[in-house]
Amino acid sequence: MHVRGSTIAVLMAAAVLSPAAFPQARKANRAAVASAPGRPAVLWRNPTDIQSRNLFYGPGGKEHEPHGTFTFVKEDLAGTNPKFVVEDRDGVKWKVKLGAEARPETVASRLVWAAGYSASEDYFVPRLPVRGLPARLHRGWKLVTSDGSVADVRLKREPKGEHKIGTWPWRQSPFLATRELNGLKVLMAVINNWDLKDENNAIYQEGPERLYLVSDLGASFGTAGETRPREKARGNLDSYIHSRFIHKVRPNTVDFCVPARPNYKILVNPREYLRRVRLEWIGKDIPRDDARWMGRLLARLSPQQIRDAFRAAEYSPPEVEAFAKALESRIAALLEL
Repeated sequence: MHVRGSTIAVLMAAAVLSPAAFPQARKANRAAVASAPGRPAVLWRNPTDIQSRNLFYGPGGKEHEPHGTFTFVKEDLAGTNPKFVVEDRDGVKWKVKLGAEARPETVASRLVWAAGYSASEDYFVPRLPVRGLPARLHRGWKLVTSDGSVADVRLKREPKGEHKIGTWPWRQSPFLATRELNGLKVLMAVINNWDLKDENNAIYQEGPERLYLVSDLGASFGTAGETRPREKARGNLDSYIHSRFIHKVRPNTVDFCVPARPNYKILVNPREYLRRVRLEWIGKDIPRDDARWMGRLLARLSPQQIRDAFRAAEYSPPEVEAFAKALESRIAALLEL
């Protein structure tokens, strides 16, 4: 999992903290965390070079930008979006995501990386030629053209030597009650990433370190919660602009609107509805100091950098400008807390 450009601020602590320990733990756990002796856990690194980071190419940089024809390896049936694995001419594997999440995930990965968190090397590709595609995929086959290529996909680079070793829960991470974890929650609200299930959080082993990250960012830049039709819930400019950001401000804490309670249409699946309702706590009771901290970080990005992140997903120029202005207004709201 690629993170660049600054001196490592590795977060360390001796134990996982319970919510009841918040008041006593915040100072001691402020800089956090190690999941095991000799295995430092890393959630955030100080992005001292944030103002020079290239948000058009993202954490992988121009040197890892995908080129040429790819070879089909296998279909990935995990999750709800159609995906499959391909290999490039250098033997590097990439995960292809099709559908509505391709564009918003490309943007979100760049902003998360810019703020100092680990993020995948994601690239948006308007047309991807693939050799050896099966005659019919289990999912997404309607998105394959007659010449064996796929349109409007997100390519996630999977470097050799990178190993996913598990997932982590929001309630029991080794970063509990830290500014850095609270900042990540705020950032998810800024981009309207409402799909904050624990299984969307990954731990990667990179050398001696364990990198903790939100590994699925596709449900971003749409509504504040799951809804129908699904096209409104992710990568939808109108939904993002008209969604609420901050729900309630108290003297010391703030509640965000993400993740929001699902649309009533989800009631056709009561179990899924209740599962989503149980995620609402993630955006609640965030210390105002921590929310302002994230606002100050994001405010260091230039207007050009923010627009480059949306340009990387090939949104139209009017969409780029509108998305960027909405994002900038949320950053300004954090600074005013």
